Amino acid sequence: MSSPVRDHEHAPRDDEDDPMQASGQEEEDEGDAVAPAGASDDSSEEPEEDEEEERRIREGFIVDEEEEEEDEEEERRKRRKRRKKRHHRDDDEDALDEDDLELLEENTGASYSRRLTRIRPGRETESPPAPSSSKARAVVESSDEDLENDDFPRVQDIHSIWDDERAAAGRDDDDVDMDDMDNFIEYEDEEEVSGAMDENEREERRRERRRLEKARRRAFGSRPELAGIDQNAWEEIHEVFGDGHDFDWALGDDEEAAFEEERAKPEMKYQDVFEPSEIRARLLTEDDDLIRAKDIPERMQLATSSLSPSATLSLHKPLTENDLDDAASWVITRLSSRKERDFFRGDGQYHHLLPDLVQAITCALRYLFVQEFEVPYIWTHKRDYISYFDPQNPRAPVELLSLDDLWRLYAVGQKYRSLLERRGALDALYTRLGVSDDYFENEVRKRVDTAEMAADATEWLGMKYREEKKNKFDVQFHDDEEQAEVRKHKLPSRISAYELAKKSIVPRLAEGFGIKSHEVVLNFISDHNTHFVEEQELNPLAYAEQFVDPDATRAQPAEELLARARMIIATELGKDPLLRQETRNIFKANALISVTPTERGISKIDELHPYFNFKYLLNKSAGDMLQSPQFLNILAAEAEHLVTVSITLRPEAKANLERKLNDAFASDSFSDTARAWNEERSRVVQEALEQHLIPVGVKWTREWIREEAEDYLAKLCAQSLRERIDVAPYTAPGMKKGDTPSVMAVSWGKGDPHKDSIAIIFMDEAGRLREHTKLDNLVNTENQDEFLDMIKRRRPDLIAIGGFSIATTKLSRRIKELLDGAKNGMDRSDDVPNIPVIYVHDEVARIYQHSQRAQEEFSALTPIGKYCIGLARYVQSPLNEYAALGSDITVVTFEDECQQLIPKEKLLAALERVLVDVVNKVGVDINRAVTDSYYQHLLRFVCGLGPRKAQVLVKKIASMGGNLINRDQFIKNGLLTTKIFLNAAGFLRIIQDSEPKPAKNRHGEDIDVPDPLDNTRIHPEDYELARKMATDALELDEEDVHDEHPSHVVSLIMQDDDNEKKLDDLNLDDFAVNMFEANNDKKRHTLNVIRAELLDPFGERRPDFILPSDWEVLTMLTGETRRTLRVGLLVSVQAIRVKENHVIVRLDSGIEGIIHRRYLTDSDLPPPQVVKQGQTLSGVVIDVKLDLAADQFSVELSARETDVSAGDSQYRRIKPDDAWNHTQHDRDKEMQARKKRAEVDRTRRVIKHPNFHNFNSQQAELYLEKQQRGDVVIRPSSKGANHLAVTWKVDDNLYQHIDVVELTADPSGQTAGSKFVVEGTHQFSDLDELIVNHVQAMAKKVEELMMHEKFKPGTEDDLHLFLRNFVAANPSKSAYGFTLNRKRPGHFNLCYLANKNSTVQTWPVRVTPHAYYLFETPAPGVPELCDAFKVRQKSMSLTGGLGAAAGGKTPYGGRTPAARTPAPGHATPGHMSVRQVGRTPNPYGGASTHPSAPVPGAFPQPGYGGMSQYGGSQYGAPPPAGFQTPGYQQPAPSGFGQPPAPPGVHPSRAAMIQGNGWPGGF
Repeated sequence: MSSPVRDHEHAPRDDEDDPMQASGQEEEDEGDAVAPAGASDDSSEEPEEDEEEERRIREGFIVDEEEEEEDEEEERRKRRKRRKKRHHRDDDEDALDEDDLELLEENTGASYSRRLTRIRPGRETESPPAPSSSKARAVVESSDEDLENDDFPRVQDIHSIWDDERAAAGRDDDDVDMDDMDNFIEYEDEEEVSGAMDENEREERRRERRRLEKARRRAFGSRPELAGIDQNAWEEIHEVFGDGHDFDWALGDDEEAAFEEERAKPEMKYQDVFEPSEIRARLLTEDDDLIRAKDIPERMQLATSSLSPSATLSLHKPLTENDLDDAASWVITRLSSRKERDFFRGDGQYHHLLPDLVQAITCALRYLFVQEFEVPYIWTHKRDYISYFDPQNPRAPVELLSLDDLWRLYAVGQKYRSLLERRGALDALYTRLGVSDDYFENEVRKRVDTAEMAADATEWLGMKYREEKKNKFDVQFHDDEEQAEVRKHKLPSRISAYELAKKSIVPRLAEGFGIKSHEVVLNFISDHNTHFVEEQELNPLAYAEQFVDPDATRAQPAEELLARARMIIATELGKDPLLRQETRNIFKANALISVTPTERGISKIDELHPYFNFKYLLNKSAGDMLQSPQFLNILAAEAEHLVTVSITLRPEAKANLERKLNDAFASDSFSDTARAWNEERSRVVQEALEQHLIPVGVKWTREWIREEAEDYLAKLCAQSLRERIDVAPYTAPGMKKGDTPSVMAVSWGKGDPHKDSIAIIFMDEAGRLREHTKLDNLVNTENQDEFLDMIKRRRPDLIAIGGFSIATTKLSRRIKELLDGAKNGMDRSDDVPNIPVIYVHDEVARIYQHSQRAQEEFSALTPIGKYCIGLARYVQSPLNEYAALGSDITVVTFEDECQQLIPKEKLLAALERVLVDVVNKVGVDINRAVTDSYYQHLLRFVCGLGPRKAQVLVKKIASMGGNLINRDQFIKNGLLTTKIFLNAAGFLRIIQDSEPKPAKNRHGEDIDVPDPLDNTRIHPEDYELARKMATDALELDEEDVHDEHPSHVVSLIMQDDDNEKKLDDLNLDDFAVNMFEANNDKKRHTLNVIRAELLDPFGERRPDFILPSDWEVLTMLTGETRRTLRVGLLVSVQAIRVKENHVIVRLDSGIEGIIHRRYLTDSDLPPPQVVKQGQTLSGVVIDVKLDLAADQFSVELSARETDVSAGDSQYRRIKPDDAWNHTQHDRDKEMQARKKRAEVDRTRRVIKHPNFHNFNSQQAELYLEKQQRGDVVIRPSSKGANHLAVTWKVDDNLYQHIDVVELTADPSGQTAGSKFVVEGTHQFSDLDELIVNHVQAMAKKVEELMMHEKFKPGTEDDLHLFLRNFVAANPSKSAYGFTLNRKRPGHFNLCYLANKNSTVQTWPVRVTPHAYYLFETPAPGVPELCDAFKVRQKSMSLTGGLGAAAGGKTPYGGRTPAARTPAPGHATPGHMSVRQVGRTPNPYGGASTHPSAPVPGAFPQPGYGGMSQYGGSQYGAPPPAGFQTPGYQQPAPSGFGQPPAPPGVHPSRAAMIQGNGWPGGF
């Protein structure tokens, strides 16, 4: 394509610069002659298109002003220049270098300019390829200077380097000249093309494109004539249809924008393509790259286990040498209780070695946190430095730190490192505050030795210097830009009451307590008071009066100011770091744990529930819960809302704490003022304890017990894993311990003969699957022969059996029978080896069969076949099987009942430590790990490595060829960094194939040769020591092995038949003593390791393979455990065979059992008469018979009625803890039984009476809601079968519940009794009599009072308001009135206001069937009640008992409105009853009468609440025996002729009110 820039610059020299002119007449003959301006003979241009285009240009792009055109033209030139420069810069990057040019000259024989651009085959050009070309073309880019250079190579010359035929065909110079235009970049923009381009210019551009198209076709070897089209026809086609670039002017800017956008795009990374979860799973995050690059062991860089899928980086800084002494003294007290007992106590076994223990811990910390060596390295290669070595007695070393101690030391050391960082942050905060605090510097800072104390100190500084903190951290510099004030939503205030008080005058009042809070703390933590109280002359209240604001509108009472002063001191005491730490220490020694069940827990946690053990736990010591899962179960139950946990102090410890704080705070003076101040100080101590210190102690104790219990359980799981993997491979007869056996694994799956086939696989010693097959059964002769043939061909070392049902025992028996028969047969005895048949633990195999790993490794196998692979691998290496699980290892059950209580991260960390220990104990063959992906799983657990570093190590070794010759290559080839090499070298095994050779070749160059020490556990830093030992054992001199490999002597001693004797002759003790005395090197243990490795390199150090026990096999096949199949349990069985003397049965788990005739029935009938085949029975387990050798598992049961009826609850019942709240347990048990009885009673009561309904209290109230006042419901009572409850409607939303005792209750509950007693005083013969003479009589009295003019409807407050308004309007009068007592249904309140200055007095009015009672005074009617009130009021006013002055007290047990205390029951204000739940309340307040109790004949002394007139309790308190009815007389019915009833009142009720009796009677 042509460039408009070039066109404008060289317009007068068009004929000179146009490369197309050099093509001669041939081009003009083809119709490409240059036409005059304004004319066009191009047949591809139609007049209609030109006119339309000109019209669009005129309409859309008309510019009237020439100045604007010139400005736009100038702007376009600038843009073109910028783009051209940018393009040239791109070309410069692609310029060919000197080597490329020399290569071209060598191949072409031509000389080229030094400015030649590189061929870029994959890059797209601005113009698309010609339509006839289907191949991808290389594009040659060049600059303008190159185009004008005569030495510039022709395009076909470059192409001819690879295309001889094209070069041989020859090309004329004209074509070559045209190629120079091939890569011109066309800079054009839409404005230029659309703006002022005339027809001549457009025609010129078309010609340029055609010429460039021809040049492009020739440059790329396009041959249109090969398609049957001659050159002339091809040109005509292009003249008619164009070349597809006619409208590039309209797309120019789009292409430029796309080009710029493409250049601006960032480089594509895998983070832009893959999901973040996928990147994390493949360990490709930036953190993973950082871990790989750092020369620090991978596990030390992680804050969590490397097995965790969400492992995070640890940001802790390493310790320095200066930190070690403090770290050792901090760590030593936190290692273990055993260390404290043996080393710290004066009578401890190793008390004399305490300095050596400190030194050993210091060395271990140095190795761990300064030099960054992992625990296995220290345990294996530096054990001498953590043991006591006595040069005088070198044969008796003392192991100061065990392997568990080292891991504990590492964990505690990490906590200390975290503490150091917290201390640093605390110091930085104190420095930034810019304050000087002697107490902090001299006391607090020195005692910060826990993370909790550091947090407390930070909080304390923030509280004490909050204002300074704001000022320091909200700094505005002078050159900061002025921030525009942005309106924000108002945030909640975080200012505490303490901060508000500190900003007032109250702190000055707090100073009056005479001693500062930190001085109190110093007195508390010291043995005697070092700071004394400054006495005050005034008592506290008088002293506080001095600080009351003189402004009455803002003044606060002195008592309030004093309370706020107490709050300030209590807060400062409660926040003090030292006092908080002392509180935590007290809780650690004296905390008690109690558990209370919730309402839900009471019913859900029964005696068979696993939580029953602690359901009523009471005051159990916290120390007793550290070594058990009980507290974690308690927390789980609390999370399920079944129990509530409470943590308290022992009463004596709490009292001692309070006393000691008071002693530190109190004054020693004996004056009244001092005593008053001491009382205030005692209140401060109480507030500090209750509001601050006790809650802090409770919260810390809860977390402390939880963490300790989790650590204990994690340790148990880790120990269980160690027992499973720290074993050698199974050693078959005739094998050497440690050798890997070949295994044939067999499984029948679930053992269904109709569905499941038998899967068989054979795995060789190297762990490779050699053969697999399936057999329908082992009964057919053909299948038996095939099975035996496979055994004879493969000759496995053992046969492993596994399965999912008890039918697996039949398979095992069948295989043993086949092997025995084959061995005993005359013709086969020589062919069939003696092969052991064993059961194998299958936890890992069950996981493996469905895993993605199994699918990738053995996709052709069935799930049972993959299960057999897992069995075989487990026999060959349990360690490898568990290591391959990765994070799925937590799925395996190590502790039956409590493993799920451990957080996954903590469990993974504990299990990983065991894997690391055992893997490094065994060692890893590095060359096998590179080629065997399954074995490679061990590499991540090698000391210093991890998943990431192991991954990159394998890739590096694979890139070298996949095989290492010696350990030196780890460093020489950059495979491992220094620290990682030092950590890992002794555990990476390189198996040698030949003897060591000289380390230099004949030219004196170093070469990689094998070293026998690389196949030992000896660390490279001890190689010289091993060589020295081998030389001494062989009694050689250095001259004897001068020209040999340094380890030649090692190979000699290893191959020596008498090597053990020669090494035993060495005196290693003297050697160790000499090294210690010469260089202070401790190597006694190392010498033992070297000796063992020279005798047996990487010898097996683990115990023998452990076969599963009979119970473990039974659990594996059936799921039954000792707990689920113990003697005495009741199980369900099915009879499968019935014999004359016994019955063969099968349990749900598949185990077969037997019931002998004497245990079948009590009558000793023959089994066929009692049981049929297929019948289900219940039986009690009386014996469990396990014979693993004979593959027999069975149980013996008893189905006798006497045995089965006894049940097995005594065996299944959970035993309660020793610390048990028996009282609460019995109380709740009784309540549960009562509720159960009530439920049963409610459902069975049937009484034929129109008012009886099987309702509870809520249902009764709901039913009466739409009934009229006085209506009754009789219903069952929750108190038992001999009680009934009567509910009647007093008023809207007000109901009274009456307890009725049936003295002659029907036990069946089908009929009502003949004697009904209410409160032991009123007896009725039937329910109708009770309703008429008791309930309706009271209803009549209630209605009568409600119809009186003094009765006011509404609430008591409404009546008070009425009385006040009335007295205010009539100052010379007093007022009184009645209203319903909604707290005690069926009762009234009489409210009285003597005058406007007095308070409203409230007296109770009790309603009985025949009278009203005002206190103890009965009144048969309302007028008499009013008279009784007036008489009592007048007598009291005369005696001054009820004066008119304001502030008078409520007399004689009455109550004031402000102190309304609802009684327990009797009322339903609104729809809400306040009675006791589940009990029918007593309307009279007395105790209920037992049905067997006699009905008293005498009435008790009248009185409200059973109290005397002077000194009764306030009305509303529950009276002990009050509300008795003083007398009872049935009112006689009166005559007839009642007046009409008032509106809204029931007619019968109106008749009662008017005293005319009951209409019609009963």
